[in-house]
Amino acid sequence: MKHFKSGMASIAIIAALCAPTSAMADDDLELVTCEESLGTIAVVDGDTQGWAEFDLGSPRELINSFAIDSGCFTPHSAASGQPADFLMNVIAGSSEEVDQSIEIAKSAAVEGLVRSGAAGQVLGRVPGAGAVVGMFNMFGGKKKRVAAGIKLLSPATGQTIVTGSATVKRSSLDFRGSSPWIARADQVGYRDSRTGKQLVEAFVIAFNEVVAQDAVIASVPAVSVASKNANITTVTVATSMMAMPMADGEAVRGLEPGTTLNTTGRREGLFVEVEDNFGTKGWVSVESLN
Repeated sequence: MKHFKSGMASIAIIAALCAPTSAMADDDLELVTCEESLGTIAVVDGDTQGWAEFDLGSPRELINSFAIDSGCFTPHSAASGQPADFLMNVIAGSSEEVDQSIEIAKSAAVEGLVRSGAAGQVLGRVPGAGAVVGMFNMFGGKKKRVAAGIKLLSPATGQTIVTGSATVKRSSLDFRGSSPWIARADQVGYRDSRTGKQLVEAFVIAFNEVVAQDAVIASVPAVSVASKNANITTVTVATSMMAMPMADGEAVRGLEPGTTLNTTGRREGLFVEVEDNFGTKGWVSVESLN
């Protein structure tokens, strides 16, 4: 039965990866709501941090507010002693940058199935899955627009589970509501600029798209608690945790100087496998560690 469940989960993930995730803003945009939480999340900055180019701060607190207000996720608490169920990787920038980051994440997830030997069997059962191979270079022909994306990752593997993204040309949000997430957008400064308003709307749409794939999210196995005997290392320069031991691969999350990580004992060339306090595993260059 375990093999059957694993196969069904893989089919669901591939189906989600093949589905289009980019959407334009809706005039009656509302934040999705859930009857119960899908799990705990640790929100981290992704590889495309376009908000800095727009003179805005990280949207992490805004996304946590989405999670709380919607009831769809629970922000992770380090005091719990448990790893987060999911890593929520947030990105922003031009539509081209966000599209490329999202599609690379999808590609990496498919590559993981290929490496495991499950892809041939799984892809054959998903209508339209053959298009996955050629869908990752279709980024041209667009005018630059503000976009945002969310990648929900498995802390255990660093692989993408589901994604959501949106491109907003002109925001329709009036910010006159009383919802906590609207108040949070005001507090973090996203309400004070045209670009900030566009990003808030794009993040709402991206978050809604992630939640819409709740069946896939529910199929992911729970994360195990990190080993208490792991060796601790510290990040010395700003860098990224990578999904694979290669410099040009997919970035799982950004790492700031002073971040502590647990090494697992695995090493590939100049990369060592590490695990953060959220339970997320990935690879970091030894040149960035003490």
